[in-house]
Amino acid sequence: MGEKLVVIGQGYVGLPLAMQAVEAGFDVVGIDVDEWRVKRLNVGESYVEDVDEGDLAAAHNSGRYFASTDYADAEGFDVCVITVPTPLRDGVPDLCHVGSAGEAIAPALRRGATVILESTTYPGTTEEYLRPLLEDGSGLRTPEDFFLGYSPERIDPGNARWRLDNTPKVVSGIDAASLEKVKAFYSRIVHEVVPVSSMQVAELCKLLENTFRHVNIALVNELSIFAQQLGIDVWEAVDAASTKPFGYMRFTPGPGVGGHCLPIDPSYLSWKVKRSLGHNFRFVELANDINDHMPDHVVSRISLALNQRYKPIKGSRILLLGLSYKKNAGDCRESPAIEVAKALRKLGADVRAADSLVDDFLLPVRIELVEPTSEELAEADVVVVLTDHDHIDYDLVQRSSAFVFDTRNRCHGPNVETL
Repeated sequence: MGEKLVVIGQGYVGLPLAMQAVEAGFDVVGIDVDEWRVKRLNVGESYVEDVDEGDLAAAHNSGRYFASTDYADAEGFDVCVITVPTPLRDGVPDLCHVGSAGEAIAPALRRGATVILESTTYPGTTEEYLRPLLEDGSGLRTPEDFFLGYSPERIDPGNARWRLDNTPKVVSGIDAASLEKVKAFYSRIVHEVVPVSSMQVAELCKLLENTFRHVNIALVNELSIFAQQLGIDVWEAVDAASTKPFGYMRFTPGPGVGGHCLPIDPSYLSWKVKRSLGHNFRFVELANDINDHMPDHVVSRISLALNQRYKPIKGSRILLLGLSYKKNAGDCRESPAIEVAKALRKLGADVRAADSLVDDFLLPVRIELVEPTSEELAEADVVVVLTDHDHIDYDLVQRSSAFVFDTRNRCHGPNVETL
């Protein structure tokens, strides 16, 4: 038998890791508290775009992967990776899932085993929060008895170019021996590991990556608002600026930010700075304010455009294209498209949506899903492009729709208005 790996959390981060580890020769147990997920996984059904059902079936057939809700199946593990959500509750980091995972896995912890946290969180979490849970529940101590490390996840759902295996992996440990264990593990999973000097550096690294994106998206979002009022095409300006080969990185406007990172992770950093240093992280707070209000801005623009066409929002038929938070993925967590849909419905609009990638069962609100046929497009008073999936026929959208409000700049023509 190979080394036993336990991956706690079988979502967009944990399931791809489990599959990659099976290929690397590990015997993998995927732990998840969601019975529905576990049942689907054990019959070979994947709910994660980056995990092909053929690969999932192959992992099962190899005898080296199964999913479970029972932590008894974690007994005897060599490595455990925790990939559970870290949401915000009333603006405060909620580590309940990390805490539950740490408490549940601790009794199975044995001497010489390695535990790695991948969940995004504030600097100090692994050592100050997870470590005591593992030690108290196992009776062991780190670094004397077991190894402990942190490695931030860098999963980008739907990205065919940058996958788990070819994306450099930042790794850290509570001491030099733990770092070597974490490096050795991920070196079997990915092409390149990037060791750093402490777990706090690795934790901050993840927050820096996502805060960088968050702030720059907020910049172009606010710029798009002012550019429209000035009568300037912000998309043309972004395209022109993108030709500069140095000192510039392309970011584009949109209806807001979503997913498991951008709406949450920068607030972890802001909270930590406020709690530890007593200072406000003004860049993060400003970016939050701008990005959080983009769905409201989209609804206002739709309302204005309909009014100019002598139509009120109330009673108008509105077709939304895309409900997930990013293109070519079905993940609706924190999606701004959902917020737009809820706001339009509250104003009395007849809202329908087309998104073949989302799982209707996982939608946080009940929205009528339809196919974007020429008939469906023609019957809408306005078609709103919120998520620019590549499989959508944008030529058909432009030809068949009376009016298109496009937040992603995929349609062009006299009946199209962009963000």
